[in-house]
Amino acid sequence: MPPELLRDVIQRVENSESVWPSRKNVVACAAVCSAWREVTKELVQTPEQSGKLTFPISLKQPGPRDVTMQCFIKRDRTTSTYYLYLGLSPNVLENGKFLLAARKFRRATSTDYIISFNSEDFSRGSNSYVGKLRSNFLGTKFTIYDCQPSQSCVAISSNRAVRRIGSKQVSPRVPSCSYNIAHIAYELNVLGTRGPRRMQCTLYSIPASAMEAGGCAPTPTEFAKEVEELLPPLPQIKSKAAVADCSTAEAESTGDTMSKDSPLVLKNKAPRWHEQLQCWCLNFRGRVTVASVKNFQLVAANEPTQSTSQSDHERVLLQFGKVGKDMFTMDYRYPLSAFQSFSICLSSFDTKLACE
Repeated sequence: MPPELLRDVIQRVENSESVWPSRKNVVACAAVCSAWREVTKELVQTPEQSGKLTFPISLKQPGPRDVTMQCFIKRDRTTSTYYLYLGLSPNVLENGKFLLAARKFRRATSTDYIISFNSEDFSRGSNSYVGKLRSNFLGTKFTIYDCQPSQSCVAISSNRAVRRIGSKQVSPRVPSCSYNIAHIAYELNVLGTRGPRRMQCTLYSIPASAMEAGGCAPTPTEFAKEVEELLPPLPQIKSKAAVADCSTAEAESTGDTMSKDSPLVLKNKAPRWHEQLQCWCLNFRGRVTVASVKNFQLVAANEPTQSTSQSDHERVLLQFGKVGKDMFTMDYRYPLSAFQSFSICLSSFDTKLACE
């Protein structure tokens, strides 16, 4: 098929199939052959540009600027598993597009939420592994780890050709490191006198300048194949657990990257006390119907600059709330990705001994 005709055909499919499940036809075009794949990847825009989620890498890319990506989370208490779907309403589950799944694993001094593309496979050694969320013993501090390095990450790796994770042998093409991309802290409220939960999220992988006019957030275009290809050479350090920390990365290790810029910090929007209802209230614009201590809205905590209007600075970037038994809505927008938003929402599910 002539390249011009092929491009026109795929462009027509891309324009006509805008929502799931019909959007699977766009993915099918990319699966025909390498030529079709390259053209499809070229024509399909990022969620920030189009407001559409198409390929798995879209879940690591920032959401749209002007509208929110509306999703919902289903909780399975029996297996401690959480499922993220793309969809307007959780009442019609079959019309929702499955995006991510997370399973809770309790440790002696912490809790891990392993996040995966596959709802049946939560092994860190599999190709479906996306990242994890780890909490401290009290459930007041959380760290988000990504399986893929960002520009500001420095990895600590044993640099062995093949590593073992658990009981599985991992190919060197599967990234075996964890990269610290965000930190979530809930304010202590032992006596319960400070009202609802207060949280702050520091996103080391997103610069604060992303919220300014003309600013941009990191947008990966493909998954890491070789960790060594994306990171500067480092001294070999033997370690049982390879962990990277963006929060302590030196500027000289990353060159002229966004580590020179301060990270984006989010805080929960303060609710107001409703005298008639005798409860704390937030305007969720109809997306939340059940009062819960887990409900929250996040806005930028960094001071607005001259290029950022007050309305843009106070815009809700992520909101999460309960709509039924084990059903929750999750709406996010630029500069957050679906993976980052899902990880932050998972922290709200965890038991907090000193924050209620």
